[in-house]
Amino acid sequence: MRRLTQARVLLPTLALLVLVALLVVAQQWRLLERGWFVVQEWRHAAEWRDKSIWLPDYRATVQALPIEGLSDDVSALTYDPDRRSLFTVTNKNAEIIELSLDGEIVRRVPLVGFGDPEAIEYISRDLYVITDERQQRLFRVHLDDDTDFVDAADSEQLSLGIGLNGNKGFEGLAYDAANHRLFAAKERDPVSIYEIHGFPHTNPDKPFAVHVVDDPERDARLFVRDLSSLDYDAHTGHLLALSDESHLVLEINSDGRPISTLSLIGGQSGLEKSVPQAEGVATDDRGRLYVVSEPNLFYVFEKQAAQ
Repeated sequence: MRRLTQARVLLPTLALLVLVALLVVAQQWRLLERGWFVVQEWRHAAEWRDKSIWLPDYRATVQALPIEGLSDDVSALTYDPDRRSLFTVTNKNAEIIELSLDGEIVRRVPLVGFGDPEAIEYISRDLYVITDERQQRLFRVHLDDDTDFVDAADSEQLSLGIGLNGNKGFEGLAYDAANHRLFAAKERDPVSIYEIHGFPHTNPDKPFAVHVVDDPERDARLFVRDLSSLDYDAHTGHLLALSDESHLVLEINSDGRPISTLSLIGGQSGLEKSVPQAEGVATDDRGRLYVVSEPNLFYVFEKQAAQ
C-alpha cells in the first residue's frame, strides 16, 4: 500500500518535471514560435509570394559540393555583381577567397593583421567591408584584380564594442546600397541585427559621422538560436538571415517581420542531407541563393515554379 501511495505521488511529480523540461527545450529552440510561424506562412502564402523572395519555392540544385583546394573553415558569403563571383573569408589562416558561381576557387588573397575575420560584404566596385568578430571591428578594404594581400593597418576601421561577448560577436554583414545602410548581425546572447549609417565612408565631400540603430522588437521576432550570415535583397528590400543552429534561412521584410523560411534539414528544400554547419548566405542578380558550410561545402538553391 505504501509503495502504491508513493507511486501516486511520484508519477505526477515526474510528469510535471518532464513537462517543465520539454517547455525549457521548446523555449531554447524557439519551437513554439517557429511552429506558429509555419501556420502563418502557409496561411499567407498567396499574399506574400508575389511581394517577397519567398524561400519555400527554392530547392537545392547543388549540394554538399566540396570546395577543392580549401581545407580551412569558410565564414560568410557575398556576391560581387561586377566580377559575377562570390567572396568568403577564412579565419584560421586568414584569407579572402574568391569563388566562381560553380563553387570553384578563382583566387586567394591573404589577410594581414586581422584577428578573427568572420564576414565580408561587397559595397561597390573593388570596395568591401570585413568584420573582426572578437573585436567587433569593421574594416573598409580595397580589393582589385591586382591586390596581392590586404593589410588591416591600411584600412579605414570602425570599432563598435556593442555587447562584447567573447566569440559571440558580429558574424554577418549585408549592405543596402540605395540607402547606404550596413547591417551587422550579432551571433547570439542575444541575437541582434544592427543598422549602421555612415560606414563605410564613401563620400569624401561629407563629414565622417556614424549612426547605429537597433530594433529590439524585430530581433525578438527572430525565432532562431543564432545568426551566422546576412544578405540584402535590393528588389524587395528584404533581409535574409542564416542560422546555423536552427538550420534555417529566414526572410525578413522591411517592417522587420519574418515572412518566409528555407529549411536546411535533410529531406526538405530538395536536400538529401542536412547542411552541417551553414556559415554564409548570398544571392546573385538572377535570384539564385548560395550557402557555404564549414569547413568547405558549397550549395546552390534555385527558385522553382509555383506548384
